[in-house]
Amino acid sequence: MSAIQTTISESQNITISTPGEYEYFLTKPSVELTLTGSFHATGTERIKIAVTIHHQAPHTRATTKLHGAVADTGFISFWGKIKIDPECPDTNSFLTERILLLSPEAKAEAVPELEILTDDVKCSHAASISSIPEEQLFYLMSRGVSRNKAEGLIVEGFLGVE
Repeated sequence: MSAIQTTISESQNITISTPGEYEYFLTKPSVELTLTGSFHATGTERIKIAVTIHHQAPHTRATTKLHGAVADTGFISFWGKIKIDPECPDTNSFLTERILLLSPEAKAEAVPELEILTDDVKCSHAASISSIPEEQLFYLMSRGVSRNKAEGLIVEGFLGVE
């Protein structure tokens, strides 16, 4: 499968909701991109998302947030890459990949990558894979919410992507 390539020449907010490979090229100075995506794998579903944010002009900004929840024996894979070309100073780019495991058989991988070929940048990545903390479930259950409903509320809020 080939990547969906998008040139960003003006500031944009983009939400992705379909698995696949995505490449975004920031080609004009001062362009800003906010990219979000949320995915929920159930049953034996396998979801793979690969995102590349390629800064090709100076003074560009990008924020990428991917959230996923995996139930049953499902699988989610997030591959994120930030690439900053030479001669692109004053660039800021941030990548976050977060995944909730909702069953002991659920599987996930989160692989962030940075390729920075210039100075004067602010760039970071974060990745986490975890289950729902028991204290969050306990809090809701102590207020009369069933365990299943509590889990559903937490997942719904988590996938809302800030």
